[in-house]
Amino acid sequence: MNVCNFIGRIGRDAECRYTQGGRAVAGWALAVDTGFGDNKTTTWIDCSLWGERAEKLAEYIRKGDRIGVTGEIGTREHNGKTYITLNVRDVTLLGEKRDASPKRQDQQRQPAQHADASNGFVDDDIPFSPVPRRQLW
Repeated sequence: MNVCNFIGRIGRDAECRYTQGGRAVAGWALAVDTGFGDNKTTTWIDCSLWGERAEKLAEYIRKGDRIGVTGEIGTREHNGKTYITLNVRDVTLLGEKRDASPKRQDQQRQPAQHADASNGFVDDDIPFSPVPRRQLW
């Protein structure tokens, strides 16, 4: 059985094309990092997703975003080079690329509020009250 799972960053926006028979195929590059520091390496995988899902998901697969993919791994030869390919069966969008504009960098994250999530409302008659009667911090 040939099933592989990868999580990485999208290297280029997905491009949706059509075969002569009218079948849609979306393609993009996926960068998968291994190791860290001086030992960090990046493996590039050419991903392709077929059919109606390719048409619908292509607009959401954007350069820099994180994505998880599952599919069948393979290789292809082109101009004397060997490329790793993945025939994608499942896609999980994991997060957008962080905006690096100066405006966003100046904004600081607000610390989490450690307050009672029920806003002071506790009803002992409700057996499934979502907030336990203890402090959250």
